[in-house]
Amino acid sequence: MNPSIPLRRRALLAGTVAFAGGVFARRLAQAQLHLDITRGFVEPMPIAVSPFAGDGPAAREQGEAIAQVVSADLDSSGLFRTLDRRAYIQGPEELRGVPRFADWRQINAQALVTGVVRSPEPLVVEFRLWDVFGGTQLRGLRLDAPSSAWRRVAHKIADAVYERLTGESGYFDTKIAYIAETGPATRRIKRVAVMDQDGANHAFLTDGSQLVLTPRLSPDVTRIAYLVFRHPAPRVVMRELASGREIVLGEFPGMSFAPRFSPDGRSLLVSIAQEGNTDLFRFDLVTRQLRRLTDGAAIDTSPSYSPDGTKIAFNSDRGGSPQLYVMNADGSGVRRISFGSGRYGEPEWSPRGDLIAFSKLDKGFFHIGVMKPDGSDERLLTRNYQDESPTWSPNGRVILFSRQDRAGGRTRLFSIDITGYNQREIPTPLDASDPNWSALLP
Repeated sequence: MNPSIPLRRRALLAGTVAFAGGVFARRLAQAQLHLDITRGFVEPMPIAVSPFAGDGPAAREQGEAIAQVVSADLDSSGLFRTLDRRAYIQGPEELRGVPRFADWRQINAQALVTGVVRSPEPLVVEFRLWDVFGGTQLRGLRLDAPSSAWRRVAHKIADAVYERLTGESGYFDTKIAYIAETGPATRRIKRVAVMDQDGANHAFLTDGSQLVLTPRLSPDVTRIAYLVFRHPAPRVVMRELASGREIVLGEFPGMSFAPRFSPDGRSLLVSIAQEGNTDLFRFDLVTRQLRRLTDGAAIDTSPSYSPDGTKIAFNSDRGGSPQLYVMNADGSGVRRISFGSGRYGEPEWSPRGDLIAFSKLDKGFFHIGVMKPDGSDERLLTRNYQDESPTWSPNGRVILFSRQDRAGGRTRLFSIDITGYNQREIPTPLDASDPNWSALLP
């Protein structure tokens, strides 16, 4: 779904609080059911997600589909285990009111999700999250949106459940941009593609007639920047997702690549190669001014802002091999943070600010790892033939990356929890590389 599709904004109930993008929430009774996710391994919480009741056949069908997406989202986190619906004792219509909690305790459901759908236009969904053993309602939402946005409504509900039960914000109402690849290795066709975080609503943004690399979504998820190998020189292009309009971002001298938005979306970090040397620059999207941040004989690339915009992590071989460095946003105060064995690259600052993800080549294997911004507490989460391009979920809990299992094999997208558990493949129709995970949709 296009994130620019408007979701109608209107007051639905007394005391309603607005969700971004026109979906509204009402906080109701609070209870103590909570999932502790601070430990390394978390036993998934058993949760029942009932098909939503509907006012008519079409609404009931949509309620079934919404419940399926909510279940899939929660299961994919590794923190929840949705119970088999064949064990449910109460049906959707019976669950319009207060559930018979004793029936749900019999199947060991700790939490229960119920809802009612009214359609076709606008789509109105009322959802409730229940603490089964406490016998209380934890959360209630009423969501109002176009019928075409039903999947996004489902993701919003999953985010609400996730947040209420874990204490962290969710990450299901998001997009993933990546490079879709086809063809032989010597004539690879690459296209920029965008999809929902679960692989749905897949769309190609470019037609494959030109080589494209490093897609990066803006913080407000309205634009995407990427490198286009276009005659006479490669250029960084910014595309508006709603209109499809492309804007060439200046005529930078030399080869420019690895664009990365600042947290406020007002500027881009880019790497520019000139005469065998590569340095980092800041490009102001308002004034169109280019400012040099590094200057030396080394190759400096893969810049990533800290969430507050005051620091930049980057990759450089200034010490003789590719390592990770951090500097102030104006280019001052450069310091090396990686000191382990192997070659480090592709640093990506967590949205929480507490960790930097990276890729690492050591002893013939690639790894995705994390370390603190001062370089301490390095942990490797994966080990494979080729794992690259880490990118964070907006809550800083999950890392998405690309993987090739063997030479000439498929390149696919995988995600893994920062604890090193719950590794999963994200489905794509073609080979996939260089992913970028968006912020929560506005």
